[in-house]
Amino acid sequence: MLDERPETPSPTPPVWPDAYPQGYAVVDVETTGLGRDDRIVSAAVYRLDAWGTVQDHWYSPVNPERDPGPVWIHGLTSEALEGAPLFAEIAGELAGRLAGRVLVAHNAVFDWSMLAREFARAGTEVAVEHRLCTIVLSKELRLPLPNHKLESLAAHYGVVQRRKHHALDDARVLAEAFRPSLHLAAGAGLRLPLHACRPLTEWRQSPSVPLRSTGYRQPTSWRQPRKRPACPYPNPGRLEPGRPLVQGMRVAFSGDTTVERELLEDRATEAGLHVASSVSRLTSLLVTNDPGSPAAKVLAARRHGTPVVDEAGFQRLLSEVAPAGRLPQQRPPAG
Repeated sequence: MLDERPETPSPTPPVWPDAYPQGYAVVDVETTGLGRDDRIVSAAVYRLDAWGTVQDHWYSPVNPERDPGPVWIHGLTSEALEGAPLFAEIAGELAGRLAGRVLVAHNAVFDWSMLAREFARAGTEVAVEHRLCTIVLSKELRLPLPNHKLESLAAHYGVVQRRKHHALDDARVLAEAFRPSLHLAAGAGLRLPLHACRPLTEWRQSPSVPLRSTGYRQPTSWRQPRKRPACPYPNPGRLEPGRPLVQGMRVAFSGDTTVERELLEDRATEAGLHVASSVSRLTSLLVTNDPGSPAAKVLAARRHGTPVVDEAGFQRLLSEVAPAGRLPQQRPPAG
């Protein structure tokens, strides 16, 4: 494990919104995959003060107690992780580094969902109330980025990325890129896009019942209803061919997904979309990997003429959601 502190602090800006948080924890985790049963293989945290100045940083590899997954991405082999601590062995220290701070990550809903499940498995409580996604913040600031990858945000601010998909370097890059974004937001008096962090509780009801987690999908067709905040944007109507999603559009999901449903729903919410529990004539889009299914939502979509896309198509659309009130331009035809 690595723990270091900075040499010199940055000066405090002269003007700052009173409502802004008092501290941040910039986080990156590398994992064995994207599913609910996947595990963390490394974690890094950069702690920042209220103005984005680095206070210290910490890193640890983590033994996932299973195959490490995409080694070609994160570079951590089974041999490299064999002597690494289990998550339960670092959970207390990591929770202490996050406590009382806003968790900041690039695609924060993913990092938080992975951490929340690991903390639940370890039986460790963590005092994190809010998360901030730098993808969402970049959209709110309307930064002129070609896409919303971390490398594009880093290039925008002139931050050099040394070891892509290494948790410590990704967290460093994000911390350096977050600071100027935070100052831009403060200078504009922008309300930070904070989202609640819901801790998970995992348990076994009996030896034959699979591991369960509050608020996350079971391996069945039943789902616990989730209360979401009201979408702040008006519904601009249906998705039109060749045009992007627009904040305020109503999106419904049907059937199984490769990425867990709740994670997709959280991404949609953070992008400014309205996640609908049913399909009506007001629904902008239905996401399903089985458009021929007899499921109620799919049948309703056919009846109302609701546009339908699969999970992969939705994730592509989700990467470029147009701001509310801005008329999206027609995309040129392919070829």
